Amino acid sequence: MALARLRDPEVIEIMASVLCDLVDGEFKQLKNLKDEDAPMAQPDESAFSYYLEKTYLKTGSLIAKSCRSSAILNNSTDDVVEAAYIYGRNLGIAFQLIDDLLDFTVSSTTFGKPVGADLELGLATAPVLYAWQEYPQLGPLVARKFSSDGDVAKAWELVHASKGLDRTKALAWRYASRAIEALAIFPDSPAREALQNVTLSMLTRSK
Repeated sequence: MALARLRDPEVIEIMASVLCDLVDGEFKQLKNLKDEDAPMAQPDESAFSYYLEKTYLKTGSLIAKSCRSSAILNNSTDDVVEAAYIYGRNLGIAFQLIDDLLDFTVSSTTFGKPVGADLELGLATAPVLYAWQEYPQLGPLVARKFSSDGDVAKAWELVHASKGLDRTKALAWRYASRAIEALAIFPDSPAREALQNVTLSMLTRSK
């Protein structure tokens, strides 16, 4: 109803597409969980591309398209609208990377959900993919979705023994930096500073 009240067909279409992206992202996740020929069969570039595409669809799309819609409603120029989208896209991906990192680094009380939940669900997120590059023995665990006794504990151990957590954080910083760079088109203002601060605080959040 709130979208309809805006009476802006372009914004309504953009925000409606977020739901399509979310569903598409969920199907990509299910495909990777159920198919024997899963897209993440090796910790290579295609696996990371698939993971990041799924991350955009499930998390980045909402933030990116909300930012685009806000710029459109503000009657911004096309280049500002595009910059707003780029900011939101990169912020959303960085946010999810930090979320995947926190699944391995904070307590369940602090995080608000059980730590290691992604492993329990059979999901190979960025820390696991990076660790897999160092420890090939993670491959069979990923292939069977950490479903055998001891798989979750073993994967947890290998992720912490690897550089996977540091590399995931570094990747999140790269996306956050791209988000901040996209703000260069906006004039200096409290609003621009607030967006920069939101991006930086997201990188250091603990829940």
